[in-house]
Amino acid sequence: MIDHFRDVSAENETPTPHSAQIAPTADIDPRSSIGEGSMVWHLAQVREYAHVGNGSIVGRGAYIGPGVIVGQNCKIQNYALVYEPALLEDGVFVGPSVVFTNDVFPRAINTDGTRKSNDDWHAVGVTVRTGASIGARAVCIAPITIGRWALIAAGAVVTKDVPDFALVAGVPAKRVGWVGRSGSPLMAEGDGFFLCPVSGERYLEIDGLLRQV
Repeated sequence: MIDHFRDVSAENETPTPHSAQIAPTADIDPRSSIGEGSMVWHLAQVREYAHVGNGSIVGRGAYIGPGVIVGQNCKIQNYALVYEPALLEDGVFVGPSVVFTNDVFPRAINTDGTRKSNDDWHAVGVTVRTGASIGARAVCIAPITIGRWALIAAGAVVTKDVPDFALVAGVPAKRVGWVGRSGSPLMAEGDGFFLCPVSGERYLEIDGLLRQV
């Protein structure tokens, strides 16, 4: 697999085992930064001042907008569109063809018919906290925050903040359950307690929020 990548270190230097690997067809702005051990696949684009943390993967055809911050060990799957000023903390999964928006009231032109420029609108972003996962073709409408270890179902349209550990689905997305850090749905034990069938971790729901106990 490594034969299909180029090392981001200088061509006259010896590549290290920890250096990032970038496909020759990827478009990486020289003002961006790609962390050690990361991989950027064919036709992906990483814009100016974006940062991709150590050990992260940017899939084929994915787009990382200007100034976007991607934490460590994230997976951004094929053709996902992560528009600025998004922030992804460590361990975030972004499924294929996911879209993060950044304009509350999008228009191509001003009222006088002139084309809008970057000075004609204020970009807003999506924040995704540690360990959260966004399913394939989900759309996240900024400005929102997706909580730690939350799970967004495939095809969901997320229009408001998502609590930690929440499982949300639908259009618009609503909470349909809770998930643990393993990603598996939690089993209700009664009195507000939940159990992860995979890890054995226990959680407690108080006032509509979940925390690990």
